[in-house]
This record gives sequence, C-alpha cells and structure tokens, in this order.
Amino acid sequence: MATTQKLIERVKTGIPGLDGILHGGFIRGTNIVISGGVGTGKSIFSMQFLTAGAEKYNETGVLVTLEEKPSELRREAAQFGWNLEPLEVEKKLIIIDAASSKAGLPSSEEWALRRGFDLNTLAQEIYKATKTINAQRIAVDSLSGLGLRIESAAEVRGSIFKLSALLRELGVTSIMTSEILSKSAGLSRYGVEEFIAQGLIILSLEEEQGELRRSLVIRKMRATAHSLKRFPFEISTKGIVVMPSGEI
Repeated sequence: MATTQKLIERVKTGIPGLDGILHGGFIRGTNIVISGGVGTGKSIFSMQFLTAGAEKYNETGVLVTLEEKPSELRREAAQFGWNLEPLEVEKKLIIIDAASSKAGLPSSEEWALRRGFDLNTLAQEIYKATKTINAQRIAVDSLSGLGLRIESAAEVRGSIFKLSALLRELGVTSIMTSEILSKSAGLSRYGVEEFIAQGLIILSLEEEQGELRRSLVIRKMRATAHSLKRFPFEISTKGIVVMPSGEI
C-alpha cells in the first residue's frame, strides 16, 4: 500500500544565508526563540523577519515591543532601508506598544496596552491584532521585558509558557527574543525559553584576534534536520547576512 508523506511547509526567514541552513526556513506554525547577549542583533532579526514577510512573501506580521518604543524601532529599521510606516498604513504590519505601559507612560500608538501592563491584556492585544490583519508572523521583543513587572521567576516562566501557547494556538510562525546575561548563565534569560519553544537560535558576539565577531548556532529545531556548526554573520546596511560557506 502506498503511503503519503505530509509535506512540511516552510516559512522563509528573509535573512540571507539562513534558510539554506534550515533546509528552506522555519516550519510554519512553530515558535522560535532567538537568544543572545547585548548587541548580538536580536531586535534586528525580529524586524528583518517581519519586514521580509510583508515586503517579499506577502505575509502580514505583528511586532510586540516590550522594551523599546515603536518610534525608536522605526528609526532603527530605517537604518537598514526598512520603512515600517507604509507597511503599518497598508495593514501589513502592526506594532504593539507594550513598552510604554510597562514603564507607566501613556502611548500615542494605535496599538498599545491602555489598561496597564499584565499578561492577559497583552495576550488580548496580540490576539486582536493577529485577527485584524490575519497575521502569519509574530515577533515578541524581548521576553526579558516581562520580568520587570512580575515578581517571581516562577511567574515569569509561567507567563512565557502562556505566551508561547497563545502563539501556537494562533497558528502563526513566531519568534521570541531572549537575553543571555553571561556565558555561564545558560541559553536564555529565565532558563525555560529553550524548553518551551520548538526552536532555539543562539546569537553570539565574541572577541577573536582583537576583533569582535558575530556568529550563530542553531541549537534546536524540532522536526527538521539542521547543522550544529557555528556560522559567522554580519549586520550590513541591509540587515543580517549569514555566511554558510564560512563555517567556523
């Protein structure tokens, strides 16, 4: 009897060099954690994933910012030639401002947490934004921001679990960024992100021969083969570029 193997649908990341390492991109509907120290390019990765989706692959997206104001993100994106405002006007991208309410400040953004910061309010806003534009991609930047308004580590871990579950329930392909505080601190800020998500990519910035060099490792990616080698990458004027041929 012939058997039919279900094809795995891939989502292109929009990051040159990365899709080849991932055998075509992320698996549609999965949740990926992008983890790394300060200055490794986590926020750039998030914006590149969403802008490429909207501009190249006709996939709408939602960016949830927990640490930077949307105005700051728009300025940063412009440095790489990504003009976010037209995408917002055309309903190809929604930016949810969770940073202002977390800091106790008012927000002038169309999408923001008006009733103060808590996980339920954030989840409702993500759900509403996703349904409004039928978003296929979501980026949450960064999970480290959750800890500033939650008292215990257990509560933070529970919040991350609920947020990841919501993203999977929505059926979107999503990334969540997390911070690594030091080499000895583990693979993520709270030590639980890598177990909850279906994938984990570690971004590094280390000194080699007197120069700071960036590299990434795909530490985990369920249901797909992937290399465990370390690949160098650069942050160019057009965003992140991975160099598969330059394995280190």
